[in-house]
Amino acid sequence: MGNIEDYRQFMKSMFGKVGISDQSRGVSPPPIEAPYDHEAEVVLLPEVSRDVIVRPDLFDCISRRRSRRDWTADPLTIDLVSFLLWATQGVSEVLAGGRATLRTVPSGGARHPFETYVVANSVAGLDPRVYRYLPLTHRLLPLFEMNDQRREDLTLALLGQRFAAHAPVLFVWSCIPYRGEWRYTLAAHKTMLQDAGHMCQNLYLACEAIGAGMCAIGAYDQESLDAFLNLDGNDEFAVYGAPVGHPKER
Repeated sequence: MGNIEDYRQFMKSMFGKVGISDQSRGVSPPPIEAPYDHEAEVVLLPEVSRDVIVRPDLFDCISRRRSRRDWTADPLTIDLVSFLLWATQGVSEVLAGGRATLRTVPSGGARHPFETYVVANSVAGLDPRVYRYLPLTHRLLPLFEMNDQRREDLTLALLGQRFAAHAPVLFVWSCIPYRGEWRYTLAAHKTMLQDAGHMCQNLYLACEAIGAGMCAIGAYDQESLDAFLNLDGNDEFAVYGAPVGHPKER
């Protein structure tokens, strides 16, 4: 562990103070989506539709934004989950022959270093499983089943935050840091912190628009959450979480 001054460096700009990037060296960029077995069975998500929006006024959504932690027993629908995935990581355009993307959220240098994991506990139209979102095709890749023991494991990884582990849906975003480092080397780390905030705020506002609620989760045990998602903890690791459900109080 470093001292507090070491960690403050992550909040400071490193642009102009770093060496030559792999991009400048002519190294090919990393994939814009984590590789997977294309023969694997995937879940086709419903087409994103405005029909799920119950609160179309942006001013209203911003003014009502709150962190919400108490859910009703009503499941979310797969249509709502489809909308929320699109709102946070949806691809609007593929650029440079598949080397970069424009999405519904901004990202420094269009690097979009995140992968989205969906813990579906109670979603009408989805089996209780953990999935990975495939933004290029707007599909879900099933990873493993959820059961009582795995929910308890997840609760421990989230430092006892049962409301998050047992929510109808828990979004967990991981970071693949080399996507940013390839272009910006050490300067990428501040940019990726900013990108995470852009993404999560989109989820907050999208939830308000559809009558759902969420709470951003930054407290978790790193090794346990990485292990839960089968991440190596170095080239890919969890950075943020957000449980979503129908809130009991509005």
